[in-house]
Amino acid sequence: MTPPDKNTVVQVLRNLSLLLQLKGENAFKVRAYDTAADRLSGTPQDLGALVQEGRLQELPGIGQGLAEKITELVTTGKLGFYEELKAEYPPGLMEMLQLPDVGPKKVIALWNELKVGSVAELELACRQGRVRELKGFGAKSEAKILEGIALHQRAQGKRKLLGDVLPTVEELLTRLKAVPGVVRVSPAGSVRRRAETVGDVDLLASAPQAGPVLEALATSPGVAVVLGKGESKCSVRMVQEDLQVDLRVLPDEDFATALHHFTGSKAHHVRLRGLGQDRGLKISEWGVHRADGTKLPVPDEAALYRLLGMQYIPPELREDSGEIEAALEGRLPEDLVSMEDVLGVVHCHSTWSDGKHTLEEMARAAHAMGLQYLTVTEHSQTSIYAGGLKEDDLKRQWEEIDRVNEALPGFRLLKGVEVDILETGALDYSDSMLERLEVVIGSIHIRHSMNEDQMTQRLLNAMDRPGLNILGHPTGRLIHEREPYPVRMEEVLDKAAERGVVVEVNGKPARLDLKTEHVRQAVQRGVKLVVSADAHKKEDLHHLLFSVATARRGWARKGDILNTLPAAQFVSTLKALRTT
Repeated sequence: MTPPDKNTVVQVLRNLSLLLQLKGENAFKVRAYDTAADRLSGTPQDLGALVQEGRLQELPGIGQGLAEKITELVTTGKLGFYEELKAEYPPGLMEMLQLPDVGPKKVIALWNELKVGSVAELELACRQGRVRELKGFGAKSEAKILEGIALHQRAQGKRKLLGDVLPTVEELLTRLKAVPGVVRVSPAGSVRRRAETVGDVDLLASAPQAGPVLEALATSPGVAVVLGKGESKCSVRMVQEDLQVDLRVLPDEDFATALHHFTGSKAHHVRLRGLGQDRGLKISEWGVHRADGTKLPVPDEAALYRLLGMQYIPPELREDSGEIEAALEGRLPEDLVSMEDVLGVVHCHSTWSDGKHTLEEMARAAHAMGLQYLTVTEHSQTSIYAGGLKEDDLKRQWEEIDRVNEALPGFRLLKGVEVDILETGALDYSDSMLERLEVVIGSIHIRHSMNEDQMTQRLLNAMDRPGLNILGHPTGRLIHEREPYPVRMEEVLDKAAERGVVVEVNGKPARLDLKTEHVRQAVQRGVKLVVSADAHKKEDLHHLLFSVATARRGWARKGDILNTLPAAQFVSTLKALRTT
């Protein structure tokens, strides 16, 4: 039996929360399962090890009862309590709970009164006019449910990639900032935390009058439909990515606490509210109040954290994965890597292989971004499908690199390659060729179907090759398209630390590989990282933003990222790491 992975366990816990809501269990019991799911999702530790070593209760919010249930699920592949609860209801009720404005009470009423047990049955009941006859519903509720079903069906299954959503968000922010009277505007939610994927988008603004700001969103180019508009909130669905955007406008004195509340994560908030209660404070989106009702001034989020006696916690870290304890003890990193720290872009392709722009075009675009260097890393000879270069082609490319470097004083193209890691772990060029390059990224592009032992050994063997500087997109995943190949990442990172191999944090929005939890594991081992663009055209150079965000979410500091160094020092450090 293959034990369920962490994502599966997290989903079972969330499903249990929903099932308990259907049964009418108390809110405390329901919340315990959501909290446990958030803890497991956010921890960088290996779930199997936590279970095997009996350390689940070390995670805040996981008591003996939950630990026993998680252990049963991981060790047997099933959880009896979950199976019994599921058997009490039609499986379609769980999907009904995902519809807008259809909570557990309504779902139970629909089941008990109409025997509606799926989204399809609910749609039919609405179209037949049967739902409006139920107490607490009515014709308007029926129409809203139909609208929600239509939205659910269009957006079913997939959250959007952060990289696909962010351009739309930035356009909307620019429009809202231009409204007269607006004081502050910010994204919130998973966009602000720079999560890999995004559901709905939350925006916040502060202004003396909400009306003009809400109208600016409602009339924005690209809005497909206005879902609702009130005195302080407007919800729209965009044509682009079929994306729902919710905007809230409030007085500026409440902006910081509202921004903090709607940024999340939920688990982070639960912990902070508990800390506030210990200090006699009530924390909500409407402010921070003492027990006697006195409202305390909170001009910004840093002030909120100061009231709790802790360091400011950047949005990317707010997942209740140890950041609260670190901030209380004053050991939270205050030098997380930022875009301003990055001096060069790593992992780039040009028209020499499968890129769309020439070397000079790529160099000038990077220079215009304020960067000092760019690594040229075309595909190697085995990657015929991607225009991979034979060794003679690579030597000819060096001549063009020299010409571009002469034409662009103050900027430098580095001679490199993205060499294929073959099935045995061998690299796709001779050692003598790799030794002549300034930067060698080794990546897997074929045979993703090897088993865990084979894939792990393949990567370990590759890191024994002296010519390899950087391990590229180490798990091979493509979000929503391809699962990571099976690999024991802790062994790979241990070997990287031993052999002085740098590991890539790939910024392509569909990759973000290393993912957050592996970034944190790498940092804990002292493994050096690079933030990269995996750029195949000029526009892709901005993928650096997503790489930096992922590195920050993994607690990576400026000193952990090698391409925060100037070009010459970057290259010399890559070489020195392999000889120590």
